[in-house]
Amino acid sequence: MFSLADLPLPVKTFGLLLLSNLFMTYAWYGHLKTLGAKPWLVAAVVSWGIAFFEYLLQVPANRIGYAGGYTLAQLKIAQEVITLAVFVPFAVIYMHQPLKLDYLWAALCLVGAVYFIFRS
Repeated sequence: MFSLADLPLPVKTFGLLLLSNLFMTYAWYGHLKTLGAKPWLVAAVVSWGIAFFEYLLQVPANRIGYAGGYTLAQLKIAQEVITLAVFVPFAVIYMHQPLKLDYLWAALCLVGAVYFIFRS
């Protein structure tokens, strides 16, 4: 039987952060497409409801990673990388935004951030 405890630390930590980011991105930006005609208060309440599920994944992810030896800075930089990895397909596929070279430059900056924050 499958158990989260059986997974390696990076899979648990970053997998949960990836899943949480799917909810976060939709909560933060999905309402622009789906609730654009509704009052902002409706969008805020719906977004909070979606963000609840993000927190159910994000909080354990950070606790697992921190207890497993990742530093606070490493968890934050990893979150930023995951955010960009989720946001770009969301923006292009769901929100029909053009794919821009700026996403590549942002990703390269994050590669540098990952290098400096994860080096020994």
